[in-house]
This record gives sequence, structure tokens and C-alpha cells, in this order.
Amino acid sequence: MSTFEHASPQPTVMIAAFDGWNDAGSAATAAVDLLARAWDAEVVQKFDPEDYHDFQVNRPITMNDNGIRRLEWPDTTISLAIAPSGRNVLFVQGVEPSLRWRSYCEEIIETGHVYGVDLLIGVGALLADTPHTRPIPTHRTSEDPRLRAELGLDRSDYEGPTGIVGVLAHLALQQHIPSVSVWAAVPHYVAQPPSPKATLAILGALEETLEEALPTEDLVEESRAWQRGVDELADQDPEISDYVRQLEEAKDTTELPEASGEAIAREFERYLRRRDERG
Repeated sequence: MSTFEHASPQPTVMIAAFDGWNDAGSAATAAVDLLARAWDAEVVQKFDPEDYHDFQVNRPITMNDNGIRRLEWPDTTISLAIAPSGRNVLFVQGVEPSLRWRSYCEEIIETGHVYGVDLLIGVGALLADTPHTRPIPTHRTSEDPRLRAELGLDRSDYEGPTGIVGVLAHLALQQHIPSVSVWAAVPHYVAQPPSPKATLAILGALEETLEEALPTEDLVEESRAWQRGVDELADQDPEISDYVRQLEEAKDTTELPEASGEAIAREFERYLRRRDERG
């Protein structure tokens, strides 16, 4: 029986990420998985993959577990954790479904109501023309005016095809659950996972949104090692090296405010939260 099974509803944040179209470099799912593991999240619900997946699109995977062969199906889990601040956090982790998106999102939102969710954070990553040598861009948006004012968010002006993160946010809004979208831009020329630098950037954006220190220490060195590895690969290919330099010049020209006083202040506040968390 779940420790949380009979817990009374109280304000809870839901953080969702999905493998697939919304997850360039697996950066978004890696960020949510890191938090779920760090905070000892306990699974409170599993979705039946038969309801939402076309197995010719997302095939089950044959695994060898200590000599015993088993099948791993594309599933979705919802798990509950208590953050160091005492806040309840529901993590939604799964594979973007092939079928019945509205029913899928409604099932997630229904669970959110059971646990008193009052904020949904959808996490995603996209491929972009951004250099790996510069800070990974992140973007936080919301359709809720209050959240935009409180957290300094933008209103999304995107028009076009959307993934399950966008559908979930839209349906949550109809159910009076405000939402925030957190996205990172992954360099398209190094799209293969893992992408620890993008994952670290997502966690930084989540820190600002949750106003809570997050466990990122191990990712710092992983990000440095990843960048060194990409540097070495680029040095071996003159065309890629030239392309990276072009991206760097464009980035430095258009985004010099990265070093502004406001950005430095945000980084300092984040450092103080981490220091206080360590005691």
C-alpha cells in the first residue's frame, strides 16, 4: 500500500515530461527523472499502455534481467514525493502516447485533482540553432496572468504543431489548473542523448519557478565533460567548427544581456538557496 494512498489533498505541484517529440536529447525526461529519484518519489499510479499506445510506433523492448527475459512496455507513471521544502510534488513520466491524447491528459488531470494540484509545470526540450559552447537557452511561459506577473514569465506566441506537453497544459487550463511551460534549446548538431548541459539548464529554470534549491551538483561536471567531448568532435571537422563559430557570433551579438545585472542576481540567489539547503 502506498504511503500516500490515504493522504488528505493539499496544495501540490505537478511536473510532467514525456519521451518523444517534446524531448530533444532526452534533456527534459532526464531532468524530471533526476528530481524524482533524488526526492524518493513513490509511484501512485500506472497507466495501461494498451489504452494509449500503438505498439508498432512505440514497440515493447525485450530486456534480460539477471538471466530472466522480460518485456518493457511504453508506459506512464505518476509518482509522489515530498520536496525538501515540504511541498508535495507529483511527477508525470512517460512516453508520448500514440492514441487518445485527450483521454490520456484527462486521466493525468483527474489524478492531479485527487492530490490537490494547484500548479502544472510541463517540461520540454527542442532542437535549435544554438552553440554548445554558450549557456543553453531556456524559456518559461504561462497563459496565467498572475503567474506571469509573479514569476516574470512570458506569454507564448507559438503557433503550429504541438506535443503532449502543450495539450496537457491546454486541458489543465480548462480545468482551472494554472500551468507553466519550461523549455530548453538543445544544439541540433549534438541531438543524441544524453544532453546534460540542457538538463542542467532545465533544472535551473525549475529552480526559479519553484523557488527551491534542486540537486544539480553531479550534472555540473557531466556538463563540462559533455562540452569537452563536443569540442573535440568539432575540432576534428572543419565544417562543424566553422558552423559553431557562426552560431557563437550570432548568439553573442543578439544576447549580450546574458551578463546583465539581473542575470547575475538570479544566479546569486540560486547559489544562496543551494548553500542554505546544504546547511
